Amino acid sequence: MYRKVFPLLAYFRYWLTKEEKHSLQSPAVFQIYTGLKSFVQGRKQQDLDLEDLRKEFLSSKSLVPVLDLGAGSKKVNGKTRPISEVTRYSTSSRKFNQLYQYFVNLTPAKKVLELGTCMGINTRYLSRICKGDVFTFEGSEDLLNVAFEREKPQNLHTILGDIALTLPEFLKEHTPIDFALIDANHTYEGTINSYNLISQHLQASSIVAVADIYWSPEMRSAWEEIKSRKEVTLSLDFYECGILIFNYPGKKSHYVLSY
Repeated sequence: MYRKVFPLLAYFRYWLTKEEKHSLQSPAVFQIYTGLKSFVQGRKQQDLDLEDLRKEFLSSKSLVPVLDLGAGSKKVNGKTRPISEVTRYSTSSRKFNQLYQYFVNLTPAKKVLELGTCMGINTRYLSRICKGDVFTFEGSEDLLNVAFEREKPQNLHTILGDIALTLPEFLKEHTPIDFALIDANHTYEGTINSYNLISQHLQASSIVAVADIYWSPEMRSAWEEIKSRKEVTLSLDFYECGILIFNYPGKKSHYVLSY
């Protein structure tokens, strides 16, 4: 029962503690926050074709076999699932697609990782803002086939397999990582392991995003542990995701932000 109501309780706590821009004391955080708002406003008419793709997936009557290598889905179970429901319940909204774009844009954006491709909508958003290459990791071959049935962006590379195996091999050849989105396993162990691997290949200008930080008590524990690491100088809680920054000029800080 507690696991079912946990996200709701977590959101209530987030709602009570979130800050608006006018209450931010740090000039650097104020700049990041207002920059995010301006970025999203400026891209109102951008990437609308990706929302057309989302609508196609949402209206699809087809089924897709899904191989779960992590915690699975709370809403859509079974080895074969409707594409419409996978899209509805397991993909980030445009609002957060653009948030990820913004934080990619704050980095050199030459090497971008996404752990958890799903329907590839967020992947395509990332590819639009990346100045180099996007590498997206997915455990389900059938999902990848559906996600990129049509033409794949030229700067996008898909990596199929268990991330616990594919990520360490990938990182041997690709460094440094400018931006990473951890949105795959949704378990404490999987999230911590992914961060531990990626953190060895970051630079001061890198940014890491952790999705679904209140998906479960285990994910909250993973987020709390990661944001406390000494290399993290600033952490931002947007409820649906957490952002980790490593070159914040002030003392180590954590903010809960309205978005």
